[in-house]
Amino acid sequence: MLRVTKVENGIVQGLPAADPRITSYKGIPFAAPPVGENRWRAPQPAKDWEGVLKAHEFAPISMQVRQELDDNNIYTREWAVEPDIAMDEDCLYLNIWTPAKHVGENLPVYVWYFGGGLQVGHTAEMEFDGERIARRGIVVVTINYRLNVFGFLCHPEITAEAPEAPANFGHLDQQAATRWVKRNIAAFGGDPNNMTIGGQSAGGGSVMSQLASPQNEGLFQKAIVQSGIFTKLYPDPGMPKFWSRLGDAEQEGVTFFEYLGVSSLEEARQLDAVYLRDKAVEYRGFWGTVEDGKFNVGVPFELFLQRKCWNVPVMFGHTSSEFFSTPNVDSLDELKRMAVNLFGEDAGAYLELCSAESGSIEEAKKKASVSGIEYAIRIAVQAGADSEADVPLYYYQFDAEIPGWDHPGTFHSVDLWFFFETLAKCWRPFVGKHYDLARQMCNYWANFIRTGDPNGLDSTGEELPRWDPCTPEAPYGMLFADRAEFSREQPGEMMRFLLEQYFKKQEQSLLR
Repeated sequence: MLRVTKVENGIVQGLPAADPRITSYKGIPFAAPPVGENRWRAPQPAKDWEGVLKAHEFAPISMQVRQELDDNNIYTREWAVEPDIAMDEDCLYLNIWTPAKHVGENLPVYVWYFGGGLQVGHTAEMEFDGERIARRGIVVVTINYRLNVFGFLCHPEITAEAPEAPANFGHLDQQAATRWVKRNIAAFGGDPNNMTIGGQSAGGGSVMSQLASPQNEGLFQKAIVQSGIFTKLYPDPGMPKFWSRLGDAEQEGVTFFEYLGVSSLEEARQLDAVYLRDKAVEYRGFWGTVEDGKFNVGVPFELFLQRKCWNVPVMFGHTSSEFFSTPNVDSLDELKRMAVNLFGEDAGAYLELCSAESGSIEEAKKKASVSGIEYAIRIAVQAGADSEADVPLYYYQFDAEIPGWDHPGTFHSVDLWFFFETLAKCWRPFVGKHYDLARQMCNYWANFIRTGDPNGLDSTGEELPRWDPCTPEAPYGMLFADRAEFSREQPGEMMRFLLEQYFKKQEQSLLR
């Protein structure tokens, strides 16, 4: 097995994973520590090291709010089981699982961006163990990146200092790590010309940002976006703003510096990291992706629809009960006014679908509710068909029965246990059907990472159920429930209506 290898900064040593046929390398630096003058600066090159770097443990996680164990919070009891985990501003490290026996095997590579709203999360979460995917002949890389105020703060002084990279430091960390992988992954048996980037939730949104960045030509060949593509359907003032323009973000930075009591970037860089984190939490700010005209040149979803993105095969999907868009109204009269504002002459058809004329507001809202992620994916599928991109888009929905005393349903992120095939690390009483489903999902993912097509053999040697690309003529996808089964059901009537309205507005705007 490939336990010791040489990368651009020195020699690195890994350890046998639970399966000794896999070698794991944890805590390899891909950039210089983003501290001191490197705080709020694009990632800088890592320094060379002497001797052998023992890559045996995860590096400290990015600065973020401490997770408190709470049985009433499904996410802390599901994953945040180590509240005292090491945390440091020096956090730009990555981890690798490889099945290679020697350098240069040219195995396909999967680069993973974790989720957490760009505010929390880390690579040491136990569901992100790359060993099971690596057993399919894939080199798996999970990367850390800066979060919240450390990763996405803007300020006029930052822009003046580095106009070529004034924002999105967390996304630039992802980019720098992916570039490091491309330069070095052959040393771990990987093929730098067969790389897939993937992520879930904000990690999936990060994949969209990387797909739409003009700086990423040739960096990757495929992409997987899990629960990470979303577009606004109904007006919702309560939704956090994940994207902003540079000027607005700079002014927010000015306000935050005033809150901190500092008068310059130099002073802000001298603040203790824990103090800065705690003040940011106290401030209740939300820092996310910024249109800076360099890394990010617009809303990634809109750029994807315009095909101003890298044309690679993409897998999209979501769980069956996450991120439903529902009219934010409290009465039938409000619903009618909203319908007229949104749909004009077609408001009557919408209200008829809602049965709003005779039903209760609760029932009407229920009928109007649709998955915001499915809505976005179906728009993307149509946009892809209207272009000359000629790359396949694969769609899935995760609808497995999830056991546990909390009866959680298919909550946001629960599918992480399955496609990483890490069910055995979970407290939930999973049984045979769940392990069978996870095996199938992991095989589909590995096939897609390998070739851009999820189809192929199951680990049993049998053919996996056929998964065809999603197209406007065949708007179907894979359903992961008790087992993997390709669903040929048409979208629901409300979804079809909303899509018709979306494209009608697009046509009208083009005629103006």
